[in-house]
Amino acid sequence: MATDPRLARAAPRTATPPLPPPPPPPLEAKPQQKVPGGYDGTDDEEAQDDGAPRDDGGFKLKFCTVCASNQNRSMVAHLRLSLASYPVISFGTGSLVRLPGPSINLPNVYPFNSVSYSQMYNELSTKDSRLYRQNGVLAMVDRNQSVKWGPERWQDWPVGKPRLEHKADMGSKGVEGGVVDVVITCEERCWDAVVNNLIERGSPLNRPVHIINVDIKDNHEEALVGGRAILDLADSLNAAAREERDGKGENGSSSFDSRVPEILAEWQERWPQLPALWTLGWF
Repeated sequence: MATDPRLARAAPRTATPPLPPPPPPPLEAKPQQKVPGGYDGTDDEEAQDDGAPRDDGGFKLKFCTVCASNQNRSMVAHLRLSLASYPVISFGTGSLVRLPGPSINLPNVYPFNSVSYSQMYNELSTKDSRLYRQNGVLAMVDRNQSVKWGPERWQDWPVGKPRLEHKADMGSKGVEGGVVDVVITCEERCWDAVVNNLIERGSPLNRPVHIINVDIKDNHEEALVGGRAILDLADSLNAAAREERDGKGENGSSSFDSRVPEILAEWQERWPQLPALWTLGWF
C-alpha cells in the first residue's frame, strides 16, 4: 500500500533516539575447569586427594607394581601408593619399553634401565611435540619423570640388593633393602612373567611374597580406575597385616598369608570389573 507523502512531511524531522538498555551485570568469575590429566587419566591433585596418607599406626607393607613397559598402569599405581605413604617400586616385564608412535607399526622403542623419562620426554618433544601432546604420551612421560628416574625391567632386578641410588624416587622410603611384601601386576602375561621368573631365580632369600594380578586395560581411563582399585587393595592388605602383627587377627590367627585369599575375594566384590589372580611366591 502506498503512503501519503504529506504524512511524512508532517512527521517531526528529528526523533529522540530511545535510551540504550542498561549494561548487563558483571559476570561472576567461574572456576577454571581442570583438563583431565595425562595419558593415564590421572592428575596430581586428584591423585593426592585419593591417596591421602592412611592412619595405620606407622605400619606399612612394601609394594611393587608391574606392567609391560613401566609407563602407564604400573606408574599410575606407583604414584597413588606413594602418595598414600606406602613404600613402593615399579617395573615392566617386556623386552623393551614401547610407546605409541606415528602409527601402530612404528612405536617408539627404548631399552630398560638406561634411558630416563626425561630423555624420552625431550626426544619425543623434538620428534613431533604436537602429535605426542595430542595423544597424551608427553603428559604421561612428564608425570613419570616426577615419580622416578626411568623405567626398570623386572627380570633385571637384583632382589635383596640395596636400592640406595633410587632414594629420590617417590615411595622409595622403606624399600631401600630391595625386597617387597606384595607384587601387583596389571596384566595376566605380566603376572605369568613374574611368577616364572621367581621360579627361575630359585628362592635364594627364602622370603615369601604375594603376587596378585589386577587385570587393567592399557588406556588412560582404565589405568585411573585400576590405580584406585590397587590402592583400595593395598589398604585392605595393610590393615590385615597390621592386625596380625598386633595379635588382633580373627580367631587368634597369626598368619597374614592365610588371610590374603579372603581379603582378595572381598576386594573382588567391590571391583568386579577387574579380574584378579593370586599366588604365593618366594624371593
